[in-house]
Amino acid sequence: MRYVEFRDAIREELRHHRAGWTWTELRDRLDLPTDRPCPTWVRRLEEEIGLSRAPGAGRAYVWTVSGHR
Repeated sequence: MRYVEFRDAIREELRHHRAGWTWTELRDRLDLPTDRPCPTWVRRLEEEIGLSRAPGAGRAYVWTVSGHR
């Protein structure tokens, strides 16, 4: 999977679910090929689509996007 495909899939899924998802939920919903997200790609998502991650239940972080980028 290329970064652009990853970015677009994450952005669209989070736009449709404003409450956000954990990484595990996103991975399973989108059938992503990795157990953990690439830290470099996550930083790019923060810059490009306004990704934010906030503590959720347990050790999980909830991913959301802000605005309409």
